Amino acid sequence: MKNIFKTICLIFLLTNFSVISVAAEEEKKLLSTDWSFKGYFGKFDRGSLQRGYQVYQEVCASCHSMKYLSYRNLSEKGGPEFSEEQAKAIASNFEVTDGPNDDGEMFTRPAKLSDKFVNPYLNDKEAIASNGGAYPPDMSVLVKARSGGADYVYSVLLGYEDPPSGIILDDGVYYNKYMYGNAIKMPNPLSDGLVEYNDGTEATEEQMAKDVVTFLAWSAEPHLEARHKIGFKAIIYLIILALLAYLSMKRVWSRVEPKV
Repeated sequence: MKNIFKTICLIFLLTNFSVISVAAEEEKKLLSTDWSFKGYFGKFDRGSLQRGYQVYQEVCASCHSMKYLSYRNLSEKGGPEFSEEQAKAIASNFEVTDGPNDDGEMFTRPAKLSDKFVNPYLNDKEAIASNGGAYPPDMSVLVKARSGGADYVYSVLLGYEDPPSGIILDDGVYYNKYMYGNAIKMPNPLSDGLVEYNDGTEATEEQMAKDVVTFLAWSAEPHLEARHKIGFKAIIYLIILALLAYLSMKRVWSRVEPKV
């Protein structure tokens, strides 16, 4: 009898905890916007991708790496599609360590299209020490690695606000209503007019957040458009195949006389 009572109490507690968790999630519904890459026929907005790279480079790259991207990816079809000359000019702004040379020494040179994005830190220890003990995550596949995807990253970028009364944060910690635990060590990276877009688009916080998340969504899934095209062709092929099979069946069975 005692075991049955304990089981009932446990079920009651778990049920109420689930209800509370669902209610908390509903209260913290993620922000969203009109992502061009969502849906079965989604495509990346080239202008947004190029602006997103600009935001990443001018705002995020001082702390966050993108170690799986190469500068040549910036000019590839399906991505930001900078011209090859533009991509080379972007790469040449960065110095990479190469070598050894004929004297057995390492040397630095301007980056080439084949080089990976330059890491802002020499190693993880330096990254942690430079950010108050918090490791800035690599952004290459960040959108795919976070539950909520693009909406979650977008929400975190726009989720900074003053903490509610009664909540005290340590020095160097900021309140973000969409961050897991609501505490984040990264200060608000965006503010209106922080960057000057090359195409003249107004750089509001919302616009910069949308553009950089679009860029991060592409880096996490660079073959999305190709996959959508293949999927569409496969569906058309299956529809035609099913139609032919149906017509063939009708023709075959049309020769069979019904029994009287």
